[in-house]
Amino acid sequence: MSPNGSDRSPRRPMRRKLLQALTAGLVLATATGCTYEDFPRLGMPTPTTEEAPRILFLWQGTWAAALATGVLVWGLILWSSFYHRRSRTKVEVPPQTRYNMPLEALYTIVPLIIVSVFFYFTARDEAKLLETVDKPDVTVNVVGYQWSWGFNYIENVDGVSGDAKTDKALDAIPDKFRKAFPENAGGVHDFGIPATRNPQNGDPGPTLWLPKGQKVRFVLTSRDVIHSFWTVPFLMKQDVIPGHTNVFEVTPSKEGTFKGKCAELCGVDHSRMLFNVKVVSPERYEQHLKELAEKGQTGFVPAGIGQTSHEKNRETNVL
Repeated sequence: MSPNGSDRSPRRPMRRKLLQALTAGLVLATATGCTYEDFPRLGMPTPTTEEAPRILFLWQGTWAAALATGVLVWGLILWSSFYHRRSRTKVEVPPQTRYNMPLEALYTIVPLIIVSVFFYFTARDEAKLLETVDKPDVTVNVVGYQWSWGFNYIENVDGVSGDAKTDKALDAIPDKFRKAFPENAGGVHDFGIPATRNPQNGDPGPTLWLPKGQKVRFVLTSRDVIHSFWTVPFLMKQDVIPGHTNVFEVTPSKEGTFKGKCAELCGVDHSRMLFNVKVVSPERYEQHLKELAEKGQTGFVPAGIGQTSHEKNRETNVL
């Protein structure tokens, strides 16, 4: 009985709050709208490139390892709290242990093993994802600028003259990348501003067109500050850095229109740096390039800030 004569235990409100918290957590876990097909991806979108499943598997494996580690730690905490509780031993102060070398060695070795395993799989997959072929099917120079995107299609387009290997607009791209450009590629381009919309669905940002089933190389350059090129269902993003050119390749495996965004805080209108990626058949892709040429969007938009002379061609290996 409590001092005021009530038999109400002070523990009951705490138990009630705990029950309410557990109930709320259960509701949140079951009301997220995820189906049984979505749950195994653990928040990742459905992959739409041939390379994306590797990223998804790394994500799932990391979560599985973290969950296993968490279960072990939580189990040890709960076991220790239960087994060494004072009401069980009736001892006010249990025996104090200053050193336990086996346990201390375990606490050092196990984290090192965990970190080493994570590092191995991450380094292995990163090296695989950043591999490039000698001659990709499609090359696109993605240009980031405040506050939108430009797309230089480095392709041979009927009726368009020029050479991407020597075009002054692409001087910011190092020679080691330009050597892999198609011969006599006059190219076409598209670009956007924050107010640009996809004419088909009204989504904000310019639209990058890609062919399904073909190896696409992205050459990333910036005109001003650091941006990050991220097509969400590709599960792959990379920084767009002024004075440094990044490159990666993907093979789109699913047709459709997908959302993209800048994933690097690049200034006051960062949230407006959106774009769309439309994956179509190779035939429709070629037709789109011709449509850009017919609209007069031939040649290339300036690629951005070039690397300094001592860094521009420091890496002499050709892709």
